[in-house]
Amino acid sequence: MASKPNIIEAHNLVKKFDGFEAVRGVTFSVKRGEIFGFLGPNGAGKTTTINMLCTLLKPTSGSAVVNGFDVSKDPNAVRQSIGLVFQDPSLDNRLTARENLEFHAMIYDLSVEDMQERILEVLRLVELEERQNDLVINFSGGTKRRLEIARGLLHYPKVLFLDEPTLGLDPQTRNHIWQYIHELKKREDITIFLTTHYMDEAENCDRVSIIDYGRIVALDTPDNLKKRVGGDIIQIKTVDDGRALKEIEAKYNTSVGRDGSGLRFSITDGERFIPEFISTFGVKIISINWRRPTLDDVFLKLTGHAIRDESASPLDIFRQSTRMRKR
Repeated sequence: MASKPNIIEAHNLVKKFDGFEAVRGVTFSVKRGEIFGFLGPNGAGKTTTINMLCTLLKPTSGSAVVNGFDVSKDPNAVRQSIGLVFQDPSLDNRLTARENLEFHAMIYDLSVEDMQERILEVLRLVELEERQNDLVINFSGGTKRRLEIARGLLHYPKVLFLDEPTLGLDPQTRNHIWQYIHELKKREDITIFLTTHYMDEAENCDRVSIIDYGRIVALDTPDNLKKRVGGDIIQIKTVDDGRALKEIEAKYNTSVGRDGSGLRFSITDGERFIPEFISTFGVKIISINWRRPTLDDVFLKLTGHAIRDESASPLDIFRQSTRMRKR
């Protein structure tokens, strides 16, 4: 089967703000029809990259093409090709759900006939048809997000950009949003590009690009990324973690991480490994468990630190990045 063509191509994209380099030469491509994820902590450069692809920010250098149109040379054609769901709410709370969609349709110059037909289609997709005449101010956060997704689809975009689509939502609502995302992928001829700092959400993507401090550190399918960890994850706590660390590295030829909760290392076939390990290990074990690798483990292995869940200013990010380079 022939590979699908690329609908997004970015080459050495750079964005600087007053000398601070928020995006540092990222290069990647997105295939038509795939769910592509940008995974990284707050302040990693995810939103800045999306804003350049959506023509909301002009690149300092580098180039990007979306649906065949250069983001710098033909921004209007790019905007006609995309839908965008912002990280922050952007609906008019004083209007009804339908009025919000009608206003969007007029901006994109949809005919009256297409407008009415399309509004019903997208409302049904996100299960808001019965609430189309309700004021948005009365909607929950999850319902507003569903309406924003419907609005982003209204003008038949080729690419739908979702910037942290479930940020601030409870787990149940997040799962519902993902059901809608998968449904629209099935029903619409559309590519979905999303940013997230939720590791479990990135599992839904066909491919994931891990970005940290403005640079892409890995790009592959979730399964292939997890294979980089090298096996199952073993976590143990002993009476003497220092001595245990040395014994594990010498006996099993694997690197061992250490933090406040104990030791962690990867091994092939953890389920079979644990019984023999417990019976032969030379240091008393307080607790032990094993699990399959996750994207959290991938991020830790590739960057040397856990994903930062807190907000960070550009100056904070610059300082931390500088410290890491000096290690």
